[in-house]
Amino acid sequence: MEELYKKLPQHTYSWLQGRATLYNCPKTGTTWQKALSFAILTREKFDHAAGSPLLTTLPHDCVRFLENLHLAKIKENPSDLPLLGTHLPYSSLPKSVIASNCKIVYIYRNIKDVIVSYYHFFREIVNLSEENAPFEEAFDDFCRGISIFGPYWDHILEYWKASQERPDRFLFLKYEDLKKDASSNVKRLAEFIECPFSVEEEKAGVLENIIKMCSFDSLSNLELNKSGMYQADEAFVLERRLFFRKAKDGDWENYFTDAMKEKIDKLIDEKMSGTGLLLK
Repeated sequence: MEELYKKLPQHTYSWLQGRATLYNCPKTGTTWQKALSFAILTREKFDHAAGSPLLTTLPHDCVRFLENLHLAKIKENPSDLPLLGTHLPYSSLPKSVIASNCKIVYIYRNIKDVIVSYYHFFREIVNLSEENAPFEEAFDDFCRGISIFGPYWDHILEYWKASQERPDRFLFLKYEDLKKDASSNVKRLAEFIECPFSVEEEKAGVLENIIKMCSFDSLSNLELNKSGMYQADEAFVLERRLFFRKAKDGDWENYFTDAMKEKIDKLIDEKMSGTGLLLK
């Protein structure tokens, strides 16, 4: 991970000024967050009923990861990138990103479901069966802070603390709230990234069409997302289907023992105490 950070120049992101950027830990709703944000920002350019790139392109190719971009190409034509996403911790962001004053949307999720989703995603990447990669080991590693982008607690709290200092620049979205009331939260997202829905658009069903197109059922059933490979960079290639597992709240109950639940709840209480942020 340290080598990845070193590859990020500290001076090439001034063009992010005023743009929206998407942040989160892996397996907290990244694909959904990218699809919704891209659809909101490009709705005047594309007919989302038939011509959206999301119908023919993986959301991760529509909204590229900051850590996987070829920076020289960006400098030549940054207008082609209405959005960027990243899993990088706040403390590892290039200084120019922090100074750019770009809008930061951070999505987070029930940590128990994050652990289960994280486990399956990385187990399949390295082609290990559940027998050869026990969930118990993955759970213990997560609790100890062993993760590709650092401890989950540090990641979310760095962004949360920064958001307390600059609330005008940050929007925190909870995955479960987005699922429970998509319309209200998608409208919040659109307003925050300065692309609100008009009354006429809402009456015409534009908001609901975007929500439907970006839903797990819609995206996961596209043939392009059922097969084929996603190439993040020259060294990292994985199956597209891995981005679409279940998107189900409460799946953790099928994996956690009572002892695991007690342990993670205690950790959450310890780490989040006094922050005002609820992860359960």
